[in-house]
Amino acid sequence: MATWFDGIKSFADVPITANGIATQEFLDAAESLTTLFDLMESKAFGVVKNDLTGNIKKVRDRFLAAPAESQTLQELVVNELKTKKHVATEGLLWLMRGLDFTGQALRHNVDNPSSEVADSFRNAYGGTLKPHHSFVIKPLFSAAMSACPYRKDFYAKLGSDQAKVLEGLNREVPALQERVQILKAFMDSPEAKW
Repeated sequence: MATWFDGIKSFADVPITANGIATQEFLDAAESLTTLFDLMESKAFGVVKNDLTGNIKKVRDRFLAAPAESQTLQELVVNELKTKKHVATEGLLWLMRGLDFTGQALRHNVDNPSSEVADSFRNAYGGTLKPHHSFVIKPLFSAAMSACPYRKDFYAKLGSDQAKVLEGLNREVPALQERVQILKAFMDSPEAKW
């Protein structure tokens, strides 16, 4: 039985080297993850997905413009900032926040089997994106949280074999969170400031 995880590029396969996180593989995994919001079957989640894909595009554009100096996300940022620009760097910051939001929501939901998906996403929003969002954006994300499917329906969309779905979540979520934590530490460092 196939699950949603069988069709994505996994964060578990994104290399972490001494120079940082591999850019191409990270962007491919992030792009794959955005398809999770299609499973929510609500137009409200379009806002979340568009936010992520817009930021992926900013980072990918820089990678394609200067691939030799952008092999890792960390190199991409340092080298972009040398040009006195920060489009991709800012995109990566927001992408990292969006991925943190998604990872925390999924982690909460896996760890709390009686919790509804909407509660897990609301919980995660408060500690990740909400402090950075304007009063115009907050209601859009709030609408998305309210539009979450019921847990049983969401998990059924991830795959019919629930043991394999949980196995996929338990592989993907820690890998995503590990890479987000590495990025958070880097983005908070002086070399990532503009």
